[in-house]
Amino acid sequence: MEEAMFSKVMIRMLGIMVCLMMVSTGIGFAAQKGMRYSIMVTKFENHSGWHRQWDLGDAWGAVLTDSLNSAGNFVVLGEKDMRQEAMDEQDLAASGRAAGGGKQVVTGQMTPAQLLIKGDITHFDEGTSGGGGGIGFGGIRVGAGGGTSEINAVMYIIDSSTGQVLASKKCYGKVTKTGLSVGISKGGFSGDVGGFKKTNAGKAIEQAVDEGVSFLTSKLGDIPWTGDIVLVKGNKAYINRGSREGVAEGQAFRVGKLSTIRDPNTGEVLDQEVEVSGKIQTEKVKEKLSICNITEGTVQKGMTVMLPE
Repeated sequence: MEEAMFSKVMIRMLGIMVCLMMVSTGIGFAAQKGMRYSIMVTKFENHSGWHRQWDLGDAWGAVLTDSLNSAGNFVVLGEKDMRQEAMDEQDLAASGRAAGGGKQVVTGQMTPAQLLIKGDITHFDEGTSGGGGGIGFGGIRVGAGGGTSEINAVMYIIDSSTGQVLASKKCYGKVTKTGLSVGISKGGFSGDVGGFKKTNAGKAIEQAVDEGVSFLTSKLGDIPWTGDIVLVKGNKAYINRGSREGVAEGQAFRVGKLSTIRDPNTGEVLDQEVEVSGKIQTEKVKEKLSICNITEGTVQKGMTVMLPE
């Protein structure tokens, strides 16, 4: 009798502990899920052996950037080549070779990316070569018959501060159409993402990209969201995260100094940890900046900002 009652009590206690763990994990994930991560797409290398009038890597990058923007979890920065063009323009303005026109280009204003997305396209088949004749207009070819467009790619999620690969995903897209084939005519992909997605190739790429973005979104709970203290004035701390990144008024954060442990032989980052020294709470939130009250401990410029545990 006593053994039976003891077993019931233990089962109840175990059930309560499991529920508490589930609630705690859910709250932590929900808090992190509401934040947005700054992310940049680098050009995917085309190792598929497929080469035509349009650039496969450019098309993939445009569809991926569009999908990330639509996901709502990211602050999507310009692709690497776009940011390089912006920096080249800044260098030109700083050289004095360009007319000022009353406008001064300021350097050092580029938003840093917390995450980088890069990868390789390993296989691609446009699938419209066997459809017979057709007509082309606006870069799109429509012909009789059908075809199967498919693509394989590997996507890597990289921590921009360490260069460490946080996760990787093999992505696959396949679209089969009969009766009418839609492809890319001479002139190629010109940046019209909406028009490109209507083609068989575009639909296959979009399918693979969406698979990769869904995987990335599912991994955000494992990737710490961070910011930085950029200014301290009296009892006020300014952080480089605002409404754009999902910060809200009254939100609390932990603050501490980031320590990096490196391999002395290779320089590789082995681990990073933050020694918490203070806490802050947002008072005013702007688009890219938040002004916070220092509520506890020591807070200094350059320290790392993290979500509560």
